[in-house]
Amino acid sequence: MHNFDSFFRERLDDLKAEGRYRTFADLERIAGGFPRALYRPAPDAAQREVTVWCSNDYLGLGQHPRIAAAMHAAIDKCGAGAGGTRNISGTSHEIVRLERELAAFHGKDAGLVFTSGYISNEAALGTLAKHLPGAIVFSDALNHASMIAGIRNSRAEYKVFRHNDAAHLQDLLAAADPNRPKIVAFESVYSMDGDVAPLKNLLDVSERYRALTYLDEVHAVGLYGPTGAGIAEREGLAHRFNVIEGTLGKAFGLIGGYITGSAPLVDFVRSYAPGFIFTTALPPAIAAGARASLAIVRGAGELRRRHQALAADLKRRLAEAHLPVMPSESHIVPVKIGEPVACRRVAAMLLEQHGIYVQPINYPTVPKGTERLRLTPTPLHDEAAIEALVSALTSIWHDLSLPIAA
Repeated sequence: MHNFDSFFRERLDDLKAEGRYRTFADLERIAGGFPRALYRPAPDAAQREVTVWCSNDYLGLGQHPRIAAAMHAAIDKCGAGAGGTRNISGTSHEIVRLERELAAFHGKDAGLVFTSGYISNEAALGTLAKHLPGAIVFSDALNHASMIAGIRNSRAEYKVFRHNDAAHLQDLLAAADPNRPKIVAFESVYSMDGDVAPLKNLLDVSERYRALTYLDEVHAVGLYGPTGAGIAEREGLAHRFNVIEGTLGKAFGLIGGYITGSAPLVDFVRSYAPGFIFTTALPPAIAAGARASLAIVRGAGELRRRHQALAADLKRRLAEAHLPVMPSESHIVPVKIGEPVACRRVAAMLLEQHGIYVQPINYPTVPKGTERLRLTPTPLHDEAAIEALVSALTSIWHDLSLPIAA
C-alpha cells in the first residue's frame, strides 16, 4: 500500500528546505482597535499585542460600527445562514439589494455576487471563455491566480501578453483569426508590485479588435475614483468595460466577490457558471454589511486622501532609511529582500522582537529572487506606527547584513 503521508511529509520538507513553507500567525483582531491585534505564539502561550502591517482591510472598515450594526440587525431579522445555494433556497433580499447597488456603483446594468473574489474570477472568466464558440483569451502575464484558473479550466485557447504591454497585446490580437471571439483580461492594480495598468491603452487595442474586456478591480475598489469605484472610474473609462469584477473582502472589509456588466452577460454567467450554481450563497448578514460598507465607501473621499498620503509618507520614510522599497504607483508598498529564507527571517524578527506582523511573500506568489515584504498602510496607521516600523526594519537590516538601497 502506498504511504501517502510519507509523500506529503517529503514534499512539505522540500518547501521548508526552500524557505517556502507557509505558517499562519494566530491572531485575534481587536474590535475598534485596528490595526492592533492579539498574537498567540503557541497554543498555550499568553497573547500579546502586535501591529498589523499587511492586512487587505485597506481602509480599516472591517470593524466599522455602522457595518457591524447592519450585520447584527440582519442576523436578528434573518438568522445566521443563507440556507443553501440560491438555486435551491432562493435569494435573500439583502443580496438582491446588494447586487443592484454594486451594478449602480460601477455604472452597469446588473451585478452578481459570489462567495469570494477568487470564485467570481474563476467562475466568470471560465464560463465566458468556455461557452463563447472558439474563444481566445488574452491574459496579462501577471494576472491573479484566480483569473488564470478560470481561463485554464475553460480549456479555451489563450495567449499571454507581456505585463501592461498594449503593443504586445495588439500584436497577439492582430495575429488571431478575426472571426473568433476574443476576451482580454487584466487587472487595474497589481497586488504584489503595486503598479497600475494603462487602462486606456489596453482598452483602445481591445476595442479595435472587438474583444470583450474583463477588468479585475479587487485592489482598487473603495480606494480610487470620486466614489471609490476603482481606477476605471478615476480614469472615466468604466462605461467601456464589458465586465468589472471586484471583491468585498478588501477595502469593503468583509468577504465575497462580484461581477458587474450588461444584463444579458451577467444573467448568462448566473445561468451557466458551476462556481455560482453549486455554491452556498453569502449569508444575509454579510450582504447587509456589504451594503453598509458600500454606503460608507461612496462618501469616503477624505479617508481615501488620508490613505494615499500615508502610503506616500511610508514610501518616503523607507527610501530615506535606504531600505529597498520597490517602485509602486498605488497604496501597496513592497520592500524587496530577494531570498526566501531571509524573507521569512525578517518577518519572524519583526513579529517576535518588535511586535509587528508582516507576512513574507515568497514564490510562487512572486517570482524567485523577488521575495519581499508587502506593506499595506491604512488611514488608521499613525506616525508612531510608521516610526516603529521603519526603525525595526532598519535594525533588522543591519543585524542580518542585508543589502540596502543606493
